Amino acid sequence: MSDQSTETPTEISADQLSELMAEQSNGKVGFISLGCPKALVDSERILTQLRLDGYEVSPSYEGADVVVVNTCGFIDAAKQESLDAIKEAMEANGKVIVTGCMGKGADAELIKAENPDILAVTGPQAYEEVMEAVHTWVPKKMEHNPFVDLVPPQGIKLTPRHYSYLKISEGCNHKCTFCIIPDMRGKHVSRPIGDVLEEAKRLVNAGTKELLVISQDTSAYGVDVKYKTGFWDGQPVKTRMLELCEQLGKMGVWVRLHYVYPYPHVDNVMPLMAAGKILPYLDIPFQHASPRILKLMKRPAHAENTLERIKAWREAVPNLVIRSTFVVGFPGETEEDFQILLDWLEEAQLDRVGCFKYSPVEGAKANALPDHVPEDIQQERWERFMQTQQIISAHRLQQRIGQQMTILIDEVDDEGAIGRSIADAPGVDGVVYLNEFFDCAPGDFVEVNIEHADEYDLWGVPVCVTETEGQ
Repeated sequence: MSDQSTETPTEISADQLSELMAEQSNGKVGFISLGCPKALVDSERILTQLRLDGYEVSPSYEGADVVVVNTCGFIDAAKQESLDAIKEAMEANGKVIVTGCMGKGADAELIKAENPDILAVTGPQAYEEVMEAVHTWVPKKMEHNPFVDLVPPQGIKLTPRHYSYLKISEGCNHKCTFCIIPDMRGKHVSRPIGDVLEEAKRLVNAGTKELLVISQDTSAYGVDVKYKTGFWDGQPVKTRMLELCEQLGKMGVWVRLHYVYPYPHVDNVMPLMAAGKILPYLDIPFQHASPRILKLMKRPAHAENTLERIKAWREAVPNLVIRSTFVVGFPGETEEDFQILLDWLEEAQLDRVGCFKYSPVEGAKANALPDHVPEDIQQERWERFMQTQQIISAHRLQQRIGQQMTILIDEVDDEGAIGRSIADAPGVDGVVYLNEFFDCAPGDFVEVNIEHADEYDLWGVPVCVTETEGQ
């Protein structure tokens, strides 16, 4: 006779399961993430640690025991957005922990002055301090039970499953006069290459189809450790952008490079792009073209002949896509300087471009420069810049008509599928519309014939759908 129980298992209702989960939880934490992809990666790391420590993430202020706000402090508009988010969280919940780029120096004091009852304020990358604050105000009731609250190997992600940001370093060594990122995030520190590649592999195994490499200066990866040799998959690998790209290019997914400065050694990754190992895409923050303004900005590589470099890159990789950002109305910018920028833009024929009017940032050295440009002139130059680039962008996108391109699907709505080509990074570039096509899902690759284009986006008709990488 068996001594095993023969009783029928008791069914558990949804309410009972929710109650059981609540008993096993250490509390609920609301989370607001603001700013750039680098800040988003910081948020993902904090959220992963929260889950590992047994906390749930609350979808509302009302259901949270405490709220964490990860702030952005790059420009005044971003600071105001962060301050508004903090105020909203304080009014709706009252228990708020602030972290991120506004969590240091004068900005931190401003936050405390405006919100005297705030629980804690920490700076960027202060993961341990954030967790200490959470533990203080929402003490752990029990050790985390991995059988109740499993955390995926890739950690908690704030991006869709099919693409992920891969941060390779922290901080920055440059001293650009308009920027205070080195003050907020410190000197450039490269992550060990083995750690970076291990994270990339976990993400790919979990379903990531596109890795977006980010840092403050991707070209400088490894310079702080003198390109020391690390290890990955049992093999020695130098901590350097080229070797990083070589290894990522073996993982069978799209690899997109962001925030690449135009140093000569960037030439070395062109063969990888030409061979289809990584995407033929470079995000390069040129910022301006006038040598005088670049010198005032103290931009790295300001003496480089960027037009000649772009020409050489395109000869090596004919389908190379270049995106960039620029600043108009920088202190001291004359009409002649601005015209140099427009002429440079016409010759460079960049594919994707963003433009900002100069905005003073507290603590930036550019604030002390003479001859600040009046707001009305800044606006007029911004409009002329955008008009010039729209013509360039429309012309380059018109050349796509009749081509067959591989599209990575991001969403499917009531009108059809929406995706991106190799020329499009999420959130900053254009998209490809597949109207009235529904036979696909986010993360699928679709071969598409391009039929229409405007200044920013493309429209196409699908040829076939695949779940594997294609170029």
